[in-house]
Order: sequence, then C-alpha cells, then structure tokens
Amino acid sequence: MGNDGGSIPDRRDLVRNKPKAEQADKANQTRARWFFCALSKAKLQEPVVACALGRLYNKDAMIEFLLDRTAFGDGEIICGHIRSLKDVKTLKLTTNSIKAPSSSDSNVEVAPFVCPLNFKEMNGVQPFVFIWTCGCVFSQAGLKAVSRSPPPQEGDSKSANKGEDGGKQLDMCPQCGAKYEKAEDIVLLNPASEDEEKMRLAMERKRAIEPVKTKGKKRKNGATAPEGEPPSKKKSAAISAAPSLNPSIAATSRAVANTLAEEEVKRKANMSSAVKSLYGPKDGVKKKETFMTMGTFTRYA
Repeated sequence: MGNDGGSIPDRRDLVRNKPKAEQADKANQTRARWFFCALSKAKLQEPVVACALGRLYNKDAMIEFLLDRTAFGDGEIICGHIRSLKDVKTLKLTTNSIKAPSSSDSNVEVAPFVCPLNFKEMNGVQPFVFIWTCGCVFSQAGLKAVSRSPPPQEGDSKSANKGEDGGKQLDMCPQCGAKYEKAEDIVLLNPASEDEEKMRLAMERKRAIEPVKTKGKKRKNGATAPEGEPPSKKKSAAISAAPSLNPSIAATSRAVANTLAEEEVKRKANMSSAVKSLYGPKDGVKKKETFMTMGTFTRYA
C-alpha cells in the first residue's frame, strides 16, 4: 500500500466508535422553564400560577386542564398532582421595566419579571422563591437579606408573641405585610431534581394529614335537636314541629266523610240486581276471571 497516489486508511477509518449520546442544551432548558408555561409551552403571561413543586403555569392553561385533563398530551405527567385551583397559588410578579434591545442580531432576551427587592431578573441565573400565603415572588438572596433578624432573647416581646401563634416563628412579607412561616410557606421556583423530590414528599405529607371532608346529611322536616339527646326526644321534637290541624276543620272533614258514606250505601241499596251482577260476584260466589275482565277494575266495585 502507498506510493500509488491513494490514501492510507488509519484506525479511525476502519473501526467504528460508539456515537456519543446527545445532550440537551442546558441554556434552552433553563429558558423554557423560566420564560414559558410548563403546561401549554406558551410564553408566561399574567396571571401566572405556581404549584407546590415550584412549576410555573399560565392560569388560563391551568383552568383548561382542570376542565379537561386530556386537553394537553403530557398534562398528567407534568401537573397530575394538581387536583383543583386550591393546589396552585396566583403569583404577584414585578414587571421588568428594562426593554429588550431593538437590534435583531442580539440573542440576549430580557426576563419579563424581576425581584422587587434587588431587581434581579427572573431568568434562572438567580434562584427565586415565592411565599405561599400571599403569592409574592422574590429572589432567594433578596428575601434572606430583608428577613434576617437576631434570635429572640428571654423576656423579649417577640418570644412572648411566639406562644400566640401556636409555637411558630412567623415573619412578615416585605412587599404586602402578610405573615408567613419560613419552614413551610417559602416555595422554591423551578427547583433542581433533588429539591423537587423533597418538595414532593413534603406535599404528600401535608395531604396525608388533611382532614377528610364529609357531606352532612340533610335533616328531614327541618327539625333540629341538640346533640346528646336520646332518639325518643328527637322524634318527639320532630312530631311537635309538624303542623297541627284546627279542631273545627277536623270535625267538618269527619262530617263530610260520614255524609259521603251514607250516600254510597243508599246508592247501592237502590241498585238493581242486573247492575249488581256486573260489578260483583253473584250469590257470593267468586267467578273465574276471563280474558275480558282479567286485570280490570271498575269504579263502583
């Protein structure tokens, strides 16, 4: 081989190597999570909601999914844990005042929302959180900076108020002033896979301790009796609650009934034997029914 004007093959040409697995572009994944709805894949537009796992959705897409859970192909995979609008929180976002550059050659995309404390853009570079009680959104660093407070000392008024809140140390939202608890009410937006698993376990734990809702039975006749009374008293209370008849009306109805009964007896007494044979057995002997009289009845029988 060689010296003939041809090429000499080497190992790269003779041995096929295993192709490397394709890797997703992390920049595009980050942009998709922070700029687009996780359900409809459309651009995030207010009103925006977030679930307990920190995923962002357009509220209109979430309502469409709850009305028809098959409206989106991967809806059950993405947000199958959402049962109703009570499982999501409407976010209070701060719009970014900086506009995107006018030049079409620029690949820089300005985030639509920012942190109201340090004006960091919500683009995935900085971790962002929201408070579940009020829905206000901040960068994690900005919220830590304003909520940093020294531990309460003995005899302090803060420690005295701690018992009033059920033993929980509550902070106030720096934007709207709503109270929240650091350990439970701060939710991380678009967390990493490890943090998302922890948040899912916490969500399932909360749902496990939720009280079971039972529909109360409707009370009959509108009678209500206090709890702890025996059934006999409840029954007597229901009877007493029923409307009673006027004695004069009852006497009149009995007189009318007696009059009608006497007229019926007189009518049957004046009835001829031929007519009586049509409506009853003759000589007290019951006749066998035929196909013409079977299953029929008469008014005077």
